Amino acid sequence: MKTISSSRHIYAFGPDVTAVDSIGLGEVVCFDALDALGGQVRSETDILTGLDFNRVNPATGPVRMEGVEPGDTLVVQVISIDMDSQGAIVTGPGLGVLGDEIDNYATRILPICDGEVRFGDLVLKAKPMIGVIGVASESDSFPTGTAHRHGGNMDTKEIGEGSSVYLPVFQSGAMLAMGDVHAVMGDGEVCVSGCEVAARITVRVDRIAGHSLKWPCVETEDAVHILVSLPSIESALVEVTRQAVALLQRVRGVSKEEAYMLTSLSVDMGISQLVDPYKTAKASIPKSILPEAFADSLQQASN
Repeated sequence: MKTISSSRHIYAFGPDVTAVDSIGLGEVVCFDALDALGGQVRSETDILTGLDFNRVNPATGPVRMEGVEPGDTLVVQVISIDMDSQGAIVTGPGLGVLGDEIDNYATRILPICDGEVRFGDLVLKAKPMIGVIGVASESDSFPTGTAHRHGGNMDTKEIGEGSSVYLPVFQSGAMLAMGDVHAVMGDGEVCVSGCEVAARITVRVDRIAGHSLKWPCVETEDAVHILVSLPSIESALVEVTRQAVALLQRVRGVSKEEAYMLTSLSVDMGISQLVDPYKTAKASIPKSILPEAFADSLQQASN
């Protein structure tokens, strides 16, 4: 099993990124990831004004997937996320949803032990997730802090252990990179940060040949979550609703109007993050209304 060192990382998902290694389909690979702050925050005196922002949001990789071509879907199964024993959360004026109401920069160091994150005298259950996961983009280059069709900084808490991430492929080999692990984060990531932590991410990678999603999806035990990242949350919510309706119309073989009504009855619209340059909305479709396994439906669509 290969391990990709955290020293091998990128700060942008472009169409011409260079692979640091390659693996075959079905193989397991580990990504050692720096925290999103680039390892620069070690104490509560390390505030954002003292950081080198050229070192923020490193994504380990990219790794070339042999046999994967444009028009395929990359399938990344998250096996485990093994975190360091300490994370950090930061905020400050102008940052996040209430940035214009915040007067001071602040950093908190958060111990992580036995599946728990300590915030002062509060104990929060850890739920490790991958904030940045993506592939080489189609044409424009996107900083690792921005999410779009290639994936990127989607900050979606469903991307955790046991989930499968489906990414459209735009370039030969896909060029997978990831990082920005959070030990815990609420939907929205409203202060601009989760519990940022370095981690080792172990994944298994495969593909669905000949079918490419328009937007990334995440499959969890109970649901399929479509993820759309656009400059405004309003436009992202409209597009993710459109994608949910289209998926249900296809897999259930019903009219657009019926799929629209079923979406209104059963699909939860949510927000992954509100703080990155492009905002990420999600449509969570319960598996109970999907007539077959999600991967099977994609495979059939490609035949």
